[in-house]
Amino acid sequence: MDRLARWIVSAGGLAIIFSILGILVFIVIEVWPMTASPRVIPGRQTALPGGPVGALLVDEHRTHLAALGADGSVRVVRLADGRVLDSVSVFPQADAPSPEPAEGREAERFVVMKVPSGSRLLAGSTSDGRVVLAPVEFEVTFEAQDRTVIPKVGTPIVQQLDPAGKPLEDFTGQVDEQGNATIAAELESGVLAVVRRTAEENLMTGEVTESVERYELPVSAELTGLVMDADQRNLYGGTAGGGLIHWSLAEGGGQQVSQVSAGPSPVTALTLLIGGRSLIVGQEDGAISVWMPVRPGDLAGAAEAAAPEEGEAPAGETALTRIRDFPRQPGAIRLLAPSQRDKGFLALSDRAMGLYYSTSHRTLWTGRAPLADGTALIYAPKADGAYLAGGNRIAEVRIVNPHPEVTWKALFGKTWYEGYGKPEYVWQSTGGTDDFEPKLSLTPLLVGTLKGTVYSLLLAIPLGVFGAMYTSQFMHPVYKRYLKPLIEIMASLPSVVLGFLAGLWLAPRIEQAMPGLILMFAVLPLLVLLTGFLWTRLPRAFRNRFPLGTEVLLFVVVLALGIWLCFELSPSFERLAFGGSFQNWLREVTGLTYDQRNAVVVGLAMGFAVIPIIFAIAEDAFSNVPPNLVAGSLALGADLWQTVTRVVLPTASPGIFSAIMIGFGRAVGETMIVLMATGNTPIMDWNPFNGFRTLSANIAVEIPEAAHGATLYRTLFLAALLLFIMTFLVNTVAEVVRQRLRERYSQL
Repeated sequence: MDRLARWIVSAGGLAIIFSILGILVFIVIEVWPMTASPRVIPGRQTALPGGPVGALLVDEHRTHLAALGADGSVRVVRLADGRVLDSVSVFPQADAPSPEPAEGREAERFVVMKVPSGSRLLAGSTSDGRVVLAPVEFEVTFEAQDRTVIPKVGTPIVQQLDPAGKPLEDFTGQVDEQGNATIAAELESGVLAVVRRTAEENLMTGEVTESVERYELPVSAELTGLVMDADQRNLYGGTAGGGLIHWSLAEGGGQQVSQVSAGPSPVTALTLLIGGRSLIVGQEDGAISVWMPVRPGDLAGAAEAAAPEEGEAPAGETALTRIRDFPRQPGAIRLLAPSQRDKGFLALSDRAMGLYYSTSHRTLWTGRAPLADGTALIYAPKADGAYLAGGNRIAEVRIVNPHPEVTWKALFGKTWYEGYGKPEYVWQSTGGTDDFEPKLSLTPLLVGTLKGTVYSLLLAIPLGVFGAMYTSQFMHPVYKRYLKPLIEIMASLPSVVLGFLAGLWLAPRIEQAMPGLILMFAVLPLLVLLTGFLWTRLPRAFRNRFPLGTEVLLFVVVLALGIWLCFELSPSFERLAFGGSFQNWLREVTGLTYDQRNAVVVGLAMGFAVIPIIFAIAEDAFSNVPPNLVAGSLALGADLWQTVTRVVLPTASPGIFSAIMIGFGRAVGETMIVLMATGNTPIMDWNPFNGFRTLSANIAVEIPEAAHGATLYRTLFLAALLLFIMTFLVNTVAEVVRQRLRERYSQL
């Protein structure tokens, strides 16, 4: 039976070890793909008959491509075999037949062609000052398991920008879902012309009425690039002198908001990332930079902020601010193609091409361009490929880039996100729109984990350790037989019940009685000291009538009365010390805010959950001190207090330290109490009156919504790995310290 028991215990221990190692291996397997480098693989090249093209669009399945040529034709190409399925002319026709011969009319061609940022438009400007915006849709239908993609070229919008009929060097335009369009272009006369076409539908008759509004804006420098956001509210321009100009179109007219310098080199390419907030700037010297509109008041302390070149931005307006710089390419940046899914983009220079990601500030890949003299570049909608047109060919590039958002700095450092005035630590994994920028900094979660742990241990360690010391060494054995099991039963309370009570019952009462809770820190110690002093002043004959250790009942009654008194005096104390409102005083005097579910509530609730663990282990450590040490100390004339503090406490210190470390691990891994008793907000401060979010609570909240294998999914497993490492290191340190303490005090 002994051998059988030994084998069973050994097998159980090995099973636990292998289970823990298996969990660790599984977590590492899920996290490891985030460390893989992106791959850009050159694909097939397809001949494109009909001449060179200047703009491309591709469907999300990468089966068909629409190419805009200088002759105004949109060619629909099936990528599987390079066959041109259809050719549709979007070139504007004159209202009346032209008397000129056909060969004369052929000279009129598209001068500039592009795909406006964030749109599904093929756009071109003609040699007579007109702009054409042709919408392209790829309709997808399914029959059984067969997928069919049907490209459709919509009715183009044609607008005369230059009344003089001169060619437009550059332009930009957008069309919304209601058919409202805004087009901007620099005229040969040196002004910026902006035309708005508004379509209004009569709900009764269904008749659509179009109105056209035109206005012109002065331009202080020669423009080399224009780009407009999809909302038609912001217009950006690059100049030959390396300047950037921001116009606001939100007020119906146009107003220049700011002008800054990107450097001495001319701006050669502009585009906006998905969402229209981040401006990518390419220059002739190969420089690539990211700019965002930031309010001037938010720039304090932002070291990378660029000062306005010509005057300050008006109060309340925004100024274009340099956020990031990427490594230079060997030649001038000619084309930029933003991702339609995330904050990535492609950049093409004379001899090279690069893949970049803005948020994580990553240069994902750089290499030789698959075609020389590229004229059009498009990033596939699913960010899994790209297509480059050059000459009479189209080159495919396959992209394997599952986790571009991940870098050590993005996970643990400060990152300058869109809409923020400076780099911040932020966790916000999801948003309300598809253009949301994921913010996956784990630092606020680490701080929240430590914050909740510290505040809970501030309550649990003193009560658990000193309660164990008193129970083991001073309390009457009769009471000890009831008290110790009662405290250990506290550990069996489900944490979800404690979190429920803390969030719905305790938090509102703490908010009302916070001044009384503060008053306890002064009143209760004074009451305990006063009660102890008065007890010692009672006649010895009277005190000897009570068994040693039963005086605890007196202190329990005194503490209960003290707590009741503090809560009764809470309103009066609040009026006297805090001017009638603790929350207002806290905000006005200290600048701190008060949230109902905060670290104080979590400290009380989670401390209540951790106390039984620390108490049970520490009490065993005190009780296991050899009785001969206690007897020897008492025999040498030491009183009981001296014996406990100078003999028992050092001897039991290895076990006490283990109890504290196990309590620390319990607090670090707690989920439900933190989830239900805090505001669950991942903020970075140690204010006890604010909420927080821990690593474990974040995993519980986010994992049900995380797509399998996505960046968020693997980041949550990384958070689990951090928890695993933290608890492993704490337990290892605890064991090392415990062994050294045991060796040190083993000679007592």
